[in-house]
Amino acid sequence: MGLHWASAQGVVCIALHIFFIAIFEDYVESSLYEACKPHNCGTDDFNISYPFYIRGGRNNLCGYPGFEITCQEKMAMYGSYAVKSISYNENSIELVSQRDTSCFVPRPFPWLPNNAFLEDSVFHHPILFFFYNCTDPSFPFYTFSVNCTSNATYNTSVALIFPNCTFHRQGGSCRSFAEVPVQLEENISNQTIKDIEYRELLHKGFQLKWDLSTSCTGCENSGGRCGRSQDTNFQCYCPHGTIHPRDCSSGGGKGSLRWKIGLGIGIGSLAIILLSYMIYLKRKNASLKSRLRNSTSHPQSNSDMEECNVSFEVPIFNSTELEEATNNFAASNELGDGGFGTVYYGKIRDGREVAVKRLYERNYRRVKQFMNEVEILTRLQHKNLVSLYGCTSCHSHELLLVYEYISNGTVADHIHGQLANSSTTLPWRIRMGIAIETATALAYLHASDIVHRDVKTNNILLDKNFGVKVTDFGLSRLFPNDVSHISTAPQGTPGYVDPEYHRCYQLTEKSDVYSFGVVLIELVSSKPAVDISRERDEINLANFAINKIQKCTFGELMDPNLGFESDSEINRMMTSVAELAFLCLQQDKEMRPPMDEVLEELKAIACNENAADLFAYADEREGVLAPPPSHYDDSQLLKNMQLTHSPVSVTQKWGSSGSSAPGVDG
Repeated sequence: MGLHWASAQGVVCIALHIFFIAIFEDYVESSLYEACKPHNCGTDDFNISYPFYIRGGRNNLCGYPGFEITCQEKMAMYGSYAVKSISYNENSIELVSQRDTSCFVPRPFPWLPNNAFLEDSVFHHPILFFFYNCTDPSFPFYTFSVNCTSNATYNTSVALIFPNCTFHRQGGSCRSFAEVPVQLEENISNQTIKDIEYRELLHKGFQLKWDLSTSCTGCENSGGRCGRSQDTNFQCYCPHGTIHPRDCSSGGGKGSLRWKIGLGIGIGSLAIILLSYMIYLKRKNASLKSRLRNSTSHPQSNSDMEECNVSFEVPIFNSTELEEATNNFAASNELGDGGFGTVYYGKIRDGREVAVKRLYERNYRRVKQFMNEVEILTRLQHKNLVSLYGCTSCHSHELLLVYEYISNGTVADHIHGQLANSSTTLPWRIRMGIAIETATALAYLHASDIVHRDVKTNNILLDKNFGVKVTDFGLSRLFPNDVSHISTAPQGTPGYVDPEYHRCYQLTEKSDVYSFGVVLIELVSSKPAVDISRERDEINLANFAINKIQKCTFGELMDPNLGFESDSEINRMMTSVAELAFLCLQQDKEMRPPMDEVLEELKAIACNENAADLFAYADEREGVLAPPPSHYDDSQLLKNMQLTHSPVSVTQKWGSSGSSAPGVDG
């Protein structure tokens, strides 16, 4: 009887749990209606609403990714541009460049958010190109010199370039540049900056249009407010807490149906409680003895299991099936190992090749890391993130994660690991593609409010075509969009850890930017992030690179096998990437660019190639690799810091266990 009563209690608890979740979600959905009302930044004469949303001031489900507006000093900002107006009837937004009024030039590297709905319209505008501190002032087109009285050393030239005009930027002759779209009067063409006042163009700004398949008009006309679901499907939030796929006049809203289901479950639960309690009173003594026996014969640590209370929509594998798939975790199937577990190659019953991560031990900390990785990977879908096929139950005697199998090793393997000693060198254009795809993945993570926290070349996998798959989310953190940082003990890999995070225990998205800066330096230098065989002040690759870049001795940093000395175009790109890495490696996190700005700059560097070479690395990825072209002291950190290992990457077996020197497990 005790078991019967306990089972009844379990059923009731589950039912009540569902009931209260239904009520809570109904409340949340009602609050979404309130959150999605039009807002503004304070001084604007236009409202911000679907498909746009304000970061930190309202729920991001009120708009689409790429339509994020930030409020800076009561001014609406889209990327690094100020918003002049938004027309929801014409699906257009007017932007104007932020500028120094004493100098009338924009800051270097202005950027727009990564938005597929706007992408084409950007390239239909003429462009004002600003060139800063150029050593070679000669250009194949007319430029106008801008005299900045506020900074005599800030030499600037400006040119007007039309969409149908192509030109080759001056290699590394300019320290930096800015590209600002502008709006010209209709039927004006073949004008130069000599004929047009560039200040007026900057003040006037430019217009972009967006194109979404679902209109908000029907929802608004029915009294609702527009938004989206987690998987970006259009939703109409209605005043009484219901959600509809089109408008509030259509029947069967999600909220009302959930309320009816919740009410039915609640009444049924009450009936079960009354019936079970009557039986319990009749057999109280037997029930008590049974419960006492169960509690003493099945001891269980609640602390180890508390993280298992959350359920995610992920396939659950039987541990027996995974033992069979990996030949009982045979040593011959081992792909790699690290601080948290070992990864094995396997083939499951449906024929798919998989990589199975087997965590070393089962305790509260491992369960937490296990659930963290499952939660993050089930929330995300991106071509440059490794896919999670499933896992064992968190109540299972072994914690196993099942990923897609990536066959071509890691970036670390190819640039300074066991695969780097082959007769072919990973060409620069493939490395450039790796940088862009990795930045794309990290920008996607940050847009999803996730900080990876362990970005390194050992966690960047490569498929057979050298496409990127970022992996290893055991240390990653969900990052609430209403906070500036998370206070947490530093974790990660020596050589990649943000020094400000290590010093102040404050994790931000800029911590990933710092780590990615180290990855960029590895790509141009082919050197590991930490190497204790190097000179003391060169053990840390970031310190070594900063020293060389500040002295402009790029040749001492670059891998000569990549064509840095023999190919001027590769020289330009590698130098630009190193300078971008220099910005990412700034000690002060506020001086580092955000990840989406880093991505846009990498694309700009790559697109400087001439038409014949543009995206040539994509062709090289399809076939055999081309032959090679014709501040803090980490030694002390390694000594004093108890290394926190990151979960192993899903990759072919490595010659070393990380990007650090022999004996340092990354």
